[in-house]
Amino acid sequence: MGAALARAAQWTAAGSGTGTLEITPLNESLLNQIIKFAEDFSTRHPQEAAFVFREPLEWKTQLGCSVFGEGYDINEATVQSEAKGKDGQPLLLLTASTLRVRSFDQLSRLLQIAMEKKLKEAQACLEANRDPIVKILGPEYGTVEGDDMSMLHLLDKVKKDDDPETEMKMKIILLLHQLDLQLLNSSLKHISQDVRLNPAAVNNEVNLLKNFSGKGEDTVLESLEYTSDYTFSNGCRAPPWRQVHGEICYLVIKPHDTDPLYITCSTAGVFLNGGQLKGKDDIDYERKSDVYKDIVTFLRERSPRFVENMAKQEYFFFKEPTYEKNYQRMEVVDSKVSGQSQNPYDFTEKNVCEKVKSSTARRRTIDKKKLEPSMKWKNTGLSASHSDKAEKKHAEEEERSSTVSRKIKKPASGVSSESVKIQPASKCKTSGRFEDVSESSSETEEDEEQPVRRQEGNTDLPSEYWGIQKLAKYLKGGNPTATVIALCSMRDFNLAQETCQLAIRDIGCLEVLINLLDTEEIKCQIGSLKILKEISQNTLIRHAIADLGGLEIMVKILDSPDKDLKCLAAETIANVARFKQARRTVRQHGGIKRLVGLLECNSVGSTSLTSYQAKDTEIARCGALALWSCSKSTKNKEAIRKAGGIPLLARWLKCSHANILTPVVGTLQECASEPSYRLAIRTEGMIENLVKNLSREHEELQMHCASAIFKCAEDKETRDLVRQHGGLEPLSVLLGNSENKQLLAAVTGAIWKCAISGENVSKFRECKAVEALVGLLTDQPEEVLVNIVGALAECCQEPINRTTVRKCGGIPTLVKLLTGTDQALLVNVTKAVGACATEPENMMIIDRLDGVRLLWSLLKNPNPDVQASAAWAICPCIANAKDAGEMVRSFVGGLELIVNLLKSKNKEVLASVCAAITNIAKDEENLAVITDHGVVPLLSKLANTNNDKLRRHLAEAISNCCMWGSNRITFGQTKAVAPLVRYLKSKDPSVHRATAQALYQLSEDPNNCITMHENGVVKLLLAMVGSTDETLQEAAAGCIANIRRLALATEKAKYG
Repeated sequence: MGAALARAAQWTAAGSGTGTLEITPLNESLLNQIIKFAEDFSTRHPQEAAFVFREPLEWKTQLGCSVFGEGYDINEATVQSEAKGKDGQPLLLLTASTLRVRSFDQLSRLLQIAMEKKLKEAQACLEANRDPIVKILGPEYGTVEGDDMSMLHLLDKVKKDDDPETEMKMKIILLLHQLDLQLLNSSLKHISQDVRLNPAAVNNEVNLLKNFSGKGEDTVLESLEYTSDYTFSNGCRAPPWRQVHGEICYLVIKPHDTDPLYITCSTAGVFLNGGQLKGKDDIDYERKSDVYKDIVTFLRERSPRFVENMAKQEYFFFKEPTYEKNYQRMEVVDSKVSGQSQNPYDFTEKNVCEKVKSSTARRRTIDKKKLEPSMKWKNTGLSASHSDKAEKKHAEEEERSSTVSRKIKKPASGVSSESVKIQPASKCKTSGRFEDVSESSSETEEDEEQPVRRQEGNTDLPSEYWGIQKLAKYLKGGNPTATVIALCSMRDFNLAQETCQLAIRDIGCLEVLINLLDTEEIKCQIGSLKILKEISQNTLIRHAIADLGGLEIMVKILDSPDKDLKCLAAETIANVARFKQARRTVRQHGGIKRLVGLLECNSVGSTSLTSYQAKDTEIARCGALALWSCSKSTKNKEAIRKAGGIPLLARWLKCSHANILTPVVGTLQECASEPSYRLAIRTEGMIENLVKNLSREHEELQMHCASAIFKCAEDKETRDLVRQHGGLEPLSVLLGNSENKQLLAAVTGAIWKCAISGENVSKFRECKAVEALVGLLTDQPEEVLVNIVGALAECCQEPINRTTVRKCGGIPTLVKLLTGTDQALLVNVTKAVGACATEPENMMIIDRLDGVRLLWSLLKNPNPDVQASAAWAICPCIANAKDAGEMVRSFVGGLELIVNLLKSKNKEVLASVCAAITNIAKDEENLAVITDHGVVPLLSKLANTNNDKLRRHLAEAISNCCMWGSNRITFGQTKAVAPLVRYLKSKDPSVHRATAQALYQLSEDPNNCITMHENGVVKLLLAMVGSTDETLQEAAAGCIANIRRLALATEKAKYG
């Protein structure tokens, strides 16, 4: 455990050098494993659990004295365990907020008592005891770097003397060592799943640089070598204890103009380390420089000679590195057509490229064909445009003449050679680098590959494909005038057509278009962006643009003084930034701040605009579009807020132009999922404008406004503002537009959240919204149904609306929806049915339609939210059914099912089940059945809780369950009485009332009276006798009377 905490856990420095555990997924995973180990220790290893630690584990706890029950002595602010060590000291001691634990048994019990706070307690314990093994076994067993000889010393000691304590220590250290290995393996697996650089990418980059290194004057480096020749199975060369820090390998690089550089390649990037340690076969792992994204970027900052010589190299890289299985696949495809004639396209492509016949270039082409490095190398700015064409020509000549590797030869289907070549690379990118493509978008891996499959199945490509291919030579010619003409001609094609989009990609025009963005020719930049804006609607093109570094250049263009250029760049970013990697790239290159800057304009709110103001408004519209796409990322939402985007969006929300309002509101509704934005939307006065736009004749704008209200109305203040600004009427009117399902989903969602406030429900009733909602219950998609039923559930909290639902025929439809499978829908339906069941007439319909049986069956649903909602709904059904007892008994296995749910770990499920048991126990026969199913001990186990909602319903259940047989006595025997006394210290009056009733029932047993008196119940109840709540008064007085009667009887028996 010590090694794992030192090497794997992620610590953050705090103050004077001590550290705290960061709240990261890795740390949470490690903590949960340690908690499970400690919790199970006492049952799996009972002898070792009794071992008393050398020193107590000591930390500041958040637990109060009230959580400790049986087995602990509580004296005001001090708690100590009844179990003591040989020295007579308690094995657990809590004084003030300091907790000291001296055995695994007490540690295990403590974690079980802590319940939902166990993670915080474990974190606090480990932060205060950085090497817990020292406290448990002694300093000789502490975690050390290098060779740890403590195990051997302990083994020798066991052999020499027959001391049981030494043998026990041996067992414990073996168990802790096993846990250590488990934690290290787990952390290694966790880290390996979250990488940016990976061993394959580093290896490819190293091999490529080696290809251009040597003693010559034109080489980029003198040498580049790994410090270790051993490669682990995961491709890393770093030792395992450094791999857990994300390190991949270590390199020694000798540039021509600097001293040797010792660098570390890690998943986070490349950085300079401390070099070789003197006199040791090891290196100084500490970071000595900034972190760079790759080796080339690092060397460009360190060696001017490297940059100079790299620019002289003439090379062209065909594609992203693909996995070995993809190479094999392409060879199989080629073997099928090796005997067929060349496609005419091969000769056309040959004419496009310039001829360069150099043996040196030919040799380099062969080398690069084997390496097939990443397209990202073009973005280093070290290659010349003319070399691209020359190298591409030689690549084709070599690959046509070679009989060994025919990876780009065309298949008989007529698909271009580069199309066949690129396909596996696309597959590799989609499944590898873009494996987490969608953060909030709907793109999937399958969607991205679909166009490629359709293209392969097409044997006759349309004329547009060949037309674009003919334009390629003019686009690549280098003459600005010819380039502009070629760009204009290319725009004459239907670029919305998939064939044209893929043609541009397949013949290499996409790289040229992106390179044109990095020129100083405004016309070329504008022409290129206009084409990129159109073709970036295609998923594959979006990914290719991001791969080729297009986003970084577009972000720079946002600083351009040319307004048309800024507009086009922002619109293209809006199209490309629809997947996670692209959104991250925009943020990391400062794009968010620049896009927010585009919103700054003096023409906000103007009705008549000059041409200058109109252009500024257009720039703001394009910036808002890009922010809309980027705002699907949580980190980007925060970046927009920090860049000052909220006040600017609020200003634009006041304008009257729908074309800019749509992206502005779209951005706001995306960001409204964050609490900070919801607060800002409320305080900046945006609710009024959102409500105003609900009445505009623009469905998309209405949809986004309703969606923003849907998300913001989680807060009561916002719900009140929507009502005050007259937003409930237009929302009710929009229910009539049932054809537009997206708009309907947003509107019903907004009504649902607004209906949480009772004042709003009354307004909806006046607007006839309840009747409209009932009418929409049929033939709707599930996302709409969830919102409709949720709105009805809130509206049915008013009696008059429950009657309206019945009169409109809504109850049969709601009951029918109980048979669905959508979890969110089931939660809302059960709530709606439960609300309707509070009316006896509604309950008759629900019973007749077998609705209670359907609700009971939902208790078997694995989703805790569905279980809890179903249990809550069952309560009014039992309370209002004519023959509730017989109805409940008619459900075969129903009572056993609901009793077993008391074993749930979910607090809401437990509270709802206790409430249901309260109602079930009102029938004597049912109470007898659930008693036989063990309801009493299960309720007693829940008594040690701090949750007031659970406390209230648990006390009510205990009160009603006391009415049968010897249940009162059993509750006392199962230690339920003392915790109940502590409930009287709660601040919730409903908890006081329920607890007083339960204590009154329990006080009928003399032993329970003694327990109550010992725990100070009389003083607490005396204060409640004067309560204005009559039920509480009577219960408190009755309990005190029973205790007093017992005391008098005892005195009489004792003294006669």
